[in-house]
Amino acid sequence: MTREAAIAAASGLLDDGSLLALLARRVACPTASQDPDSGPHLWRYLEQEMAPDLERIGFTCSIHPNPTGKGGPFLIGRRIEDASLPTLLTYGHGDTVRGLDAEWHEGLSPWVLTQRGERLYGRGIVDNKGQHCCNLAALESVLKVRGKLGFNVIILLETSEEVGSPGIDEFCRAHRDELKADVLIASDGPRLVPDVPALVLGTRGALSLDLRVKYREGGHHSGNWGGLLANPGVRLAHAIAAIIDRDGHVLARDILPERIPNSVRAALAHCEVDGGEDGPQINHWWGERGLTAAEKVFGWNTFEVLAFKCGHPEAPVNAVPPEAVARCQIRYTVDRKPATFIPALRAHLAAAGFDDVTVDPVKSGAEWAATRMDPDGPWPRMVAASVQRSTGKTPMIVPNAGGSLPNDTFAVTLGLPTIYIPHSYSGCSQHAPNEHALLPIMREGLEIAAGLFWDLGEQAWPE
Repeated sequence: MTREAAIAAASGLLDDGSLLALLARRVACPTASQDPDSGPHLWRYLEQEMAPDLERIGFTCSIHPNPTGKGGPFLIGRRIEDASLPTLLTYGHGDTVRGLDAEWHEGLSPWVLTQRGERLYGRGIVDNKGQHCCNLAALESVLKVRGKLGFNVIILLETSEEVGSPGIDEFCRAHRDELKADVLIASDGPRLVPDVPALVLGTRGALSLDLRVKYREGGHHSGNWGGLLANPGVRLAHAIAAIIDRDGHVLARDILPERIPNSVRAALAHCEVDGGEDGPQINHWWGERGLTAAEKVFGWNTFEVLAFKCGHPEAPVNAVPPEAVARCQIRYTVDRKPATFIPALRAHLAAAGFDDVTVDPVKSGAEWAATRMDPDGPWPRMVAASVQRSTGKTPMIVPNAGGSLPNDTFAVTLGLPTIYIPHSYSGCSQHAPNEHALLPIMREGLEIAAGLFWDLGEQAWPE
């Protein structure tokens, strides 16, 4: 009855084939929430896959429809050993993006788990079925070795994360008592470097907006009217250039943080950004001057142009177009309030002489706010020590991810410290064809989770 035995039991689930068989069955469930016909599969994943497995190890489960009617169902699983014990909340999502079946390598299918060398291919194997299933397998390993956990566990599973988690905040508000806990520890997203564990303490927020220039109704012959009529595409291109320069340096400074907090900068000094063999190569000349790569993506705000349309790009005609529009996005940290972004951009463009450019927010479906926890806090230190004990590696502590999750529901609505321990890497092709997990990272994820769950049952938790 030792910590080492629990870790060995969790790791052994890969060797005896039991975890791979379970993952194969769950990957085969086509829970693509972006598909309007996915509803029955989302319910099946919770009712037939997750609830029976959780109930087998002592959870009481309930499955609920989405309170907004705009997304899939939720599952709450509760395993209460003693009401006087502290409680861990964990989270995962059973939905995936579309399979993109025809675009996978020959011999691969999104809905068939396939092993090739040290890679496991299948839709959801990292985002997020494989990650939450590894954590639950590790939890069961601790239970088998010790006979108990020594703390209570609540799991929240949703099925609409890939379409923006509609209803999650309303659901958690309505079920606040059932979800009451002391900390959230879960797994999602990638590590920064494949070989180094990471702790991610929050997320950047995302705000989508449209920049638009419209001068008239309908196009006009470019021979007869070119040079006489203002071209909205040209005006919009220059307006964007007034917001962000040719090297990615944001000129609209009121949408940026005033500074990076010292504790965040200190943590990011130990963080690397590396996409691995399959990831893109960083353009170090792009972005905010004077910042490291980690500071740019985890400690700063960015302005991105996601799409630009003027005229008919798919079939151009000889006409001065009537309007142009650009879909843009601001990824932001907690250091600026998102309510200030649209007014700041309007004021900046007006001062630069572009009062003909409208700036309008867009409801993108993923309106997740920024969150961050102090990397010097007691929870990050405690979890980092556990990870180091299990792996012999010092984990990177990331104050917030570059991307977004519905973490504001946990950190703000439920008021919890939040830590994510990714069991994937940035070259895993999540959201793309050929999504895959690396077996060495999955094995290390099982060991990290088992060691942490063991430690949580043996020591006092931070207040």
